[in-house]
Amino acid sequence: MQDLTADAGRAIDPAPDGRAVDRALERALVLAARGPADGPNPQVGCVLVDPAGAVVGEGWHRGAGTPHAEAAALASADRARLRGATAVVTLEPCHHSGRTPPCSVALRDAGVARVVYACADPNPVAAGGAAWLARHGVEVRTGSRSGASPHVLDRADRLLEPWAAPWTLGRPWVTGKTATSLDGRVAAADGTSRWITGAAARAHAQIVRTAVDAIVAGTGTVLTDDPALTARRPDGSHHARQPVRVVVGRRAVPPDAAVRRGPGTWRHAATHDLAAVLDELGKDGARRVLLEGGPTLLGAALRAGLVDELHAYLAPVLLGAGTAAVPDLDIATLAQAQRWHTHETHRLGEDVLVVARRTERKH
Repeated sequence: MQDLTADAGRAIDPAPDGRAVDRALERALVLAARGPADGPNPQVGCVLVDPAGAVVGEGWHRGAGTPHAEAAALASADRARLRGATAVVTLEPCHHSGRTPPCSVALRDAGVARVVYACADPNPVAAGGAAWLARHGVEVRTGSRSGASPHVLDRADRLLEPWAAPWTLGRPWVTGKTATSLDGRVAAADGTSRWITGAAARAHAQIVRTAVDAIVAGTGTVLTDDPALTARRPDGSHHARQPVRVVVGRRAVPPDAAVRRGPGTWRHAATHDLAAVLDELGKDGARRVLLEGGPTLLGAALRAGLVDELHAYLAPVLLGAGTAAVPDLDIATLAQAQRWHTHETHRLGEDVLVVARRTERKH
């Protein structure tokens, strides 16, 4: 993602065409990505353009309880230059009062004449800002009607997908993780698996744990590998933010299991119904769930269509035999294959991380 910081102050058409909207939304996406990915609030960025076409304010949401992106952008701007301005936002301005006042009202009161936003707010409690602004004389452009390109709109959608999952999917966003050899093995023929990937990949996986609300493993993995499922630093100390540790399966969890120890909380869901477990986690406020339960749990989740994102850590190692990362998915021919789309790639030491998502958004 290109950093367009140097564009601040550069002319942008006060009635933006597609290229100008793309530039402003690109910048807003850069700002949005600075906000925390975890927690109950979305990552949102806002760019304010005055009637002369210059960027006069920028802001992003820094986390629960802090000003929303629009409010932060308004606070950074010279109020005298906001009369007739355009606000370009990655998400529809909210129209509700929580810990912060409605952004829709703040934009109108500041004299903003036009609002361009990439994604509608799926949260029925917060939505309605666009309609309210339109009723109060502010021109509103949304999604493909904003003139933005499908590529930029897709990036905005994908940034917000995990946060929006409770409304768009009716459950938390689920990430499945694998750490494999180049030939797709998570363990050698004798069962040894530590360590296929290197230190950089393992450290990255621990950082991912800090950004999810719950981490789920099956009882088989707990009985075989005795994982702690905590988020740890390379020196072994624990990160401040810890996900809830969830063990799924009917077998008992040993009283001395590592998952019972460490900071944070753990629970045992004595069931094989992963959908019901996700439903309960969602009711408890979980938005992001990480599956680290080995091939059996991941395979069940994939067969049930419950995985939204895959984190595949690939090590330049060949084993030739051993446990496969994914068990039989009842796929008999290539035409039945599950097709995923590459979302990100990262080089981590000698290893590579491929982040893939199930669907491709269309505009």
